[in-house]
Amino acid sequence: MTYDQILLFSLFGLVFAFLLWGRYRYDLVAFCALLIAVVLGLVPSDEAFSGFGHPATMVVALVLIVSAGLVRSGAVYLITRTLVDSTRKLGAHIAIMGGIAATLSAFMNNVAALALLMPVDIQTAKKAGRAPGLSLMPLSFATILGGMATLIGTPPNIIIASFREEALGAPFQMFDFAPVGGVAAVAGLIFVALVGWRLIPQREDPTVSASDVQQYIAELTVPSDSDLIGQRVRDLEETAEKTDVALLGLIREGKRRYGTARDTRIEGQDALVLEGTPDALDEFRAALNLDFTESRREELLRAENEGLALIEVVVPEGSRMVGRSAQAIGLAWRQRTILMGISRRGQQIREQMRKTLIREGDILLLLAPKESTSAVIDWLGVLPLADRGLTVTENSKTWLAIGLFAAAVAAASFGLIYLPVALGFVVAGYVIFRILPLNELYDHVEWPVIVLLGSMIPLGTALEDSGGTQLLADGITTLTAGMPAWVVLTLLMTVTMTLSDVLNNTATTIVAAPVAVQMARTLDVSPDPFLMAVAVAASAAFLTPIGHKNNTLILGPGGYRFGDYWRMGLPLEVLIVAVSVPAILAFWSF
Repeated sequence: MTYDQILLFSLFGLVFAFLLWGRYRYDLVAFCALLIAVVLGLVPSDEAFSGFGHPATMVVALVLIVSAGLVRSGAVYLITRTLVDSTRKLGAHIAIMGGIAATLSAFMNNVAALALLMPVDIQTAKKAGRAPGLSLMPLSFATILGGMATLIGTPPNIIIASFREEALGAPFQMFDFAPVGGVAAVAGLIFVALVGWRLIPQREDPTVSASDVQQYIAELTVPSDSDLIGQRVRDLEETAEKTDVALLGLIREGKRRYGTARDTRIEGQDALVLEGTPDALDEFRAALNLDFTESRREELLRAENEGLALIEVVVPEGSRMVGRSAQAIGLAWRQRTILMGISRRGQQIREQMRKTLIREGDILLLLAPKESTSAVIDWLGVLPLADRGLTVTENSKTWLAIGLFAAAVAAASFGLIYLPVALGFVVAGYVIFRILPLNELYDHVEWPVIVLLGSMIPLGTALEDSGGTQLLADGITTLTAGMPAWVVLTLLMTVTMTLSDVLNNTATTIVAAPVAVQMARTLDVSPDPFLMAVAVAASAAFLTPIGHKNNTLILGPGGYRFGDYWRMGLPLEVLIVAVSVPAILAFWSF
C-alpha cells in the first residue's frame, strides 16, 4: 500500500466517523476533508472544485428545480388527487408509492422518477400531518430497486452491457437484467414496505407543525365558462374533502347564501366561501380551475407573474387596516396587493371578504409583488409571520410542465440527449414559459447537499487514481482462489456494494466490471454471472447519502442525517445479496 493510499483511506475513515457522529453538519465535514486532501497533495489544486461541475452534482441541483416547477404548475396536485390518498396508513402509502416508483424507474431514469414523485410524497406527508422523512427514504430506495430490472433503469446496467459487448461480442438486451434485478427489486420492495420504514429515526418535521398553520376564510369565483356551472354546491364536497377545505357557503350578486347553499346550482361568477390552510385553498382552486374573487385580481396575478409572493401577516393595534376593509383603503389599486383570506380566531366572517372590516389580531393572507412585500407590510403597519414558502399554483400550465418533463425523460432514456442537458432544457423551459419565476429559481436548490456532493467526488476520484479501488478489487481475486461459485459471487457483491456506498455507482461499476470479467477468465467460466452480480451490487447503494444521486436528493427535504441511511440500508443490502446470488446461479449458467 502506497503512502497516498494510506492517507486517503485514513481520510475517508475520519470523514465517515465525523459524519456518523453528527456533531458537525455533513457539508462542512466534506468540504474540510477536501481542503485537507488538497493541502496534502492528494487532490491536485486545479481539480479541487471539479466536483461542483460534475454531472452528478448538476443532476441533483437541476432535479430539485424541476421538482419545484412540477409543484408550481399543479402537476403534483394532479397526481396526488388521482393516485394518492393522504388518509392511508403509512405502510400502505409506502407500498403503493414504492410500487409506482419502481415501475417508473424500470422504464425511465431512476433520478427522473424520483424527481416526479418526491414532491408528490412531500405534499402527501403535509396533508397527512407527518414528517416527509418517514416516507422519502423508502421512496428513494424503491426508485433505485426498480432501476435494476431493465437496461435503461440505471447507469450501471448500461455500463455492464457495454463491458459484456467487449468480452463476448454482444451487449445485454433490455430485459436481460429482469430475472435477477427483478427478483432483487421485488424482495427489496416487500422489505421496505413491511419492515424497512419502521427503522427510520422519527423526528419532527422541521418546516412546519400543525399548530403553526392558520385556517383562513377565503372566496374563490366560478369562471363564466366553468364546467361547474349547473352542478350543486354539494357536488364539490368530494374535492373539498380531498384537499382539506371546508365549503361554508356561496355568494351571488353580493349576497351570502346560507342553509340551502349546498343545494344551490352553481352559476357563472358565483363566489364559493371556503375555509382552509393556504396550501389547501390553492390546491382546491387548482383542482376546479377557479378564479380569484374579482377579475382585476386574476389580471394582476398574470401581469405580475414574474414575482408574486403569498405572505401571512398579523394586524396589530394601530395598523392602517384596523376598522377598515381592503376595499376602503384601496389595497388592490394602491399597493397591487390582493386580500386572499382572513383568519379570525375561529370566528365566522359573514360579509364579502373585501368589504369585511379588519380587526386587531386578525391574520391576513396577502398576495403581493415579491419585490414590494416589505413596502406593503410597512404601509399597512402589520407584522409578518415566519415565511413558509407559500406559492400560487399556475394550474393553467400543468400539462405544459408535464409535457416538457416527459419529453426530456424520453429523450434521455433513448439516448438522444444527455440527462443533465435534458433536465437543463426543462429548467430553461419552466423559466421561459413562466412556470417558475426567474428570481426564485435558486431558492429551490439544497445547497448543503451540493457542497457535500461537490466535495466528495474529487476525493473518490483521488482514491481511484491512486490505485486504492484497484487494490480492493485485486484482493477479491486473491481471497476467492479455489472457493465455490456462490462464495465468489457473494464476496464480489459485498465489495462492490461497499465501494458503491463510498463512490458513486457509475465509478464503482467502471472499476468492478473489468475485475468481474478477469475473475471469470481466471476461473475459465462465463462472465455473465459475474457481470450481473456487479450490476445489482453497484446499484444497491443504501448505506450513505452519497452512493446514489437519489439518496443525495432526499437528504435535505427529508431532514435526514448522514447516519440515518444505514438503519434501513444495511439489512436491505444483506437481503439483496441473499436473494440475488441464488437468482444468478439459477438464471445464468457458468
